[in-house]
Amino acid sequence: MPLGSADVDYDAIVVGGGPGGATAATVIAQEGHRVLLLEKERFPRYQIGESLLPATVHGICSLLGVSDELARAGFPRKRGGTFLWGQNPDPWTFAFALSPQLADHAFQVERSKFDTILLTNAARCGVTVKYEHQAVGVLRANGRVTGVRYTDDNGHQRHNTARYVIDASGHTSRLRDEVGGHRQMSPHFRSIALFGYFAGGKRLSPPNSGNILCASFSSGWIWYIPLAPNLTSVGVVVRQDCADRLRGDKRAAYDSLIAECPMVRDYLDDVPPAQTPPYDQLRVRRDYSYHHTVLWCPGMALVGDAALFVDPIFSTGVHLATYGALMAARSVNTVLAGELDEATCFGEYEARMRREFTMLYKFLVSFYEAHDEQTYFREAQRISGQHASPIEAFVDLIGGVSSGDIALSAGAKDITAIITQPNEHGDVIGLREIPVVAAALQGAVATSRIRQDNPEYDGKPLFDGGLGVSRNARRWQCHQR
Repeated sequence: MPLGSADVDYDAIVVGGGPGGATAATVIAQEGHRVLLLEKERFPRYQIGESLLPATVHGICSLLGVSDELARAGFPRKRGGTFLWGQNPDPWTFAFALSPQLADHAFQVERSKFDTILLTNAARCGVTVKYEHQAVGVLRANGRVTGVRYTDDNGHQRHNTARYVIDASGHTSRLRDEVGGHRQMSPHFRSIALFGYFAGGKRLSPPNSGNILCASFSSGWIWYIPLAPNLTSVGVVVRQDCADRLRGDKRAAYDSLIAECPMVRDYLDDVPPAQTPPYDQLRVRRDYSYHHTVLWCPGMALVGDAALFVDPIFSTGVHLATYGALMAARSVNTVLAGELDEATCFGEYEARMRREFTMLYKFLVSFYEAHDEQTYFREAQRISGQHASPIEAFVDLIGGVSSGDIALSAGAKDITAIITQPNEHGDVIGLREIPVVAAALQGAVATSRIRQDNPEYDGKPLFDGGLGVSRNARRWQCHQR
């Protein structure tokens, strides 16, 4: 294929305009570098993955400069999660407020709106954003990736060169194999998700009405995400041995599976399916837990779903995408600043990304195999290696801050004050009355007080001999532990 005409060169080319791509492009541009972002679609566009973590909302989004815009968008506040899972016949709830490192809420978002906020902000920060531009391959010279070949919005073949290419183009990436290695599918999570939307639905009682609800049933589990008063995302995740149930009429199969879960069935009683595009369709996603065996090569890195994805029960997809994008951007910024070499910087990116993915993966395996809440909490503590109480270790892990990265934490807070803090409606959160939380609260409060008495800059290395994080969180730096 001919290369086509060439435009100006860039310091970095980012492929994909989702949260991972927008994050990487923005953080690189914030350091004064020239960035091109290629997005194959026209925004706003539909995307699954509506439930966010506090680490993304109050960490990454704060760094990007969109916190105020998110607060004004009117997204439902997600204070934690509610689960009908394990041996407990009643739903149990966890609250983000139990961790002194987390803000007390995240958001449930319509991705079409959330992604547009991030990508529009990238353009404001100086990123050249080109919509309806499809990457088709990379350029190479002297053993490294040096640019991208793509088709523009008029169907013309073009190419650009860059010091670095970041592939954030999602699970269907055309470029991922350019770094070497291969995609390794999970032997544990070979599930199939059939998901759609309803025009309303019952909500949990305040202050948890914005929580995600995950309810298990005989064939798998269901997610139930309140996106707006008249819009609810409902996904049925079935085991591979139940896949035959999805053959034929998908709407009939969807309704039949929901009917097997009494709690969700009752929440949707007499609620019609959504009729407004793009929420009027049923969609299928299968075999969605995987990792690429190589995450970077000279001149190029994979981030987000192009790199890895794990079972969505704790809504970690956008977290893994944005956190990985931030670390890849740090690597680019540090090398371009001439402060450290490429292998050291991207080696740190890959090591941290593998650690984050592996912790979540191991915990999810145990979560599916264990049968009670206290076991889940202890497993989170063991897998993450935290010295915090089990409930706090659990909340830190599924809230996205177990790495201790300076950019993800909302800053230490005193949860003894949050226990009786009124919400925006004047209601008292009353964590002591939430099932499960009450039994674990005493140890979490003690741990919080210890952390308050010992404030510490958390830009230090995560690994012996590894790199720390700069004060502005946009570069790596050599730092003694």
